[in-house]
Amino acid sequence: MSAFAQPRKMDFYRVDQHALSVKASSLRELSQQLTGGYTTELEKTRAIFRWITENIAYRTRASTRQNNPGFIDDKDTGALKPLDERVAESVFENRQGVCEGYARLFKTLCDFSGIRSEMVYGYARTETFKRIQRFRSNHSWNAVYVDSAWYLLDVTWASGYVDRNDQFDRYLDEQYFLTTPEVFIREHYPDDLSWALMTDPPLMPEFRYSPFRQRAFVKYQIAQYSPATGILQAKVGDTLQFQLVSSNLKADKNISANPFLDQSLYSSSTSALIKPFSTTGNLVRYRYIAISSSVQWIYLLYNEDLVLRYRVHVKSPTAISVLAALD
Repeated sequence: MSAFAQPRKMDFYRVDQHALSVKASSLRELSQQLTGGYTTELEKTRAIFRWITENIAYRTRASTRQNNPGFIDDKDTGALKPLDERVAESVFENRQGVCEGYARLFKTLCDFSGIRSEMVYGYARTETFKRIQRFRSNHSWNAVYVDSAWYLLDVTWASGYVDRNDQFDRYLDEQYFLTTPEVFIREHYPDDLSWALMTDPPLMPEFRYSPFRQRAFVKYQIAQYSPATGILQAKVGDTLQFQLVSSNLKADKNISANPFLDQSLYSSSTSALIKPFSTTGNLVRYRYIAISSSVQWIYLLYNEDLVLRYRVHVKSPTAISVLAALD
């Protein structure tokens, strides 16, 4: 993955005006009309971004009750299409969706336009420190490859906001278009930390109260976990103990794990992937021996899925001896 770079300054007035005038009856026609007249990836990306922010409304509970709930209706030919495209078509036809629909629509239009992009899942800070149990994967956004570098954007949040009456108010928020990683991470914490586009992402304050619940966590009937805090202290040689309690371990084992999970990405010099070492009834135990002070993240694997992420501070023997001498 290439490093993030600042996008070059550009006046998007003409691109925006063109995007706002485009009418199309299909996604492929839309992508062609939006990007066909441009040669740069930046202009194409902006045109797609601007069309979505102007034409797609966030699907609130109120709008779902009033209209079609927006489910995916697989027609004879649509059933064979990739999931991104099927969701994108539903959002395009209904002109509304939630964050995953926005992000899949953006990715599909980028795919049709020859622009590399990715879906990014993670935690979005919508209410500071309110109901800390929400510190889990709850949002979707995109990364896009422009001018040989990756950038971040959130087309959902850029489109507007939901007011206290549960109504969507359209409002273009430019701060979510190709945002610098240092700013983006303040509200968007990815499941896969590589999509923070930072060498050393900062630690969110929520970790003080809870480990991060990975996207797969909600698939399972995990009723309790220990430790309850997300930040752990240890020294080299210590053994850290973890526990998960399931309401129905047998049912959990019948759930399909993420087939695309590459476990090797989570076992490195700075992270450790921990598998269960014992199971008693619905109680699953884990343990990790801190063998290096370089490890910063501990991931728990449950049913071959990542479910929890802890931040660990491991003190080296040298650091411990120096602190003892100071005492």
